[in-house]
Amino acid sequence: MADVVDKATRSRMMSGIRAKDTYPETFVRKGLHAQGFRYRLHVKGLPGSPDIVLPKYGALISIMGCFWHGHDCRYFKVPATRTDFWLKKIEENRARDARNLASLQAQGWRTLVVWECAIRAGGKVKPSLDVIALISEWLRSGAISAEVNENGMLEG
Repeated sequence: MADVVDKATRSRMMSGIRAKDTYPETFVRKGLHAQGFRYRLHVKGLPGSPDIVLPKYGALISIMGCFWHGHDCRYFKVPATRTDFWLKKIEENRARDARNLASLQAQGWRTLVVWECAIRAGGKVKPSLDVIALISEWLRSGAISAEVNENGMLEG
């Protein structure tokens, strides 16, 4: 199946997708800051440059887009065009994510993955959960790893 837009339009659309300072990331950062948490952003010396690093808690938070990281939720759909390309790309992203998280945990870091779907509700950018409360609770708990998705917290 051919793409529904021409190559130049697709290129312009894809170049507008950011890797940093996305809405889910800024939502979490503002919420944590309002709760009194202080953090560093995108620490380059750590595997995968985690989105949020909280040295005081020995914790890292990665905010993952459901499409780009192949999350099994209602917001992920395999594209109808260039399916093989996208499946390969997403699988590579997932493998890299797993390597980075394992490496970070081996270095003694606690890891939390916050999925985009936890911050969206019914296609609107409005959390259906109190995501910041879940993150705060996890930070104070001392748990080694967890995920937050649209259904809540999953400790890992």
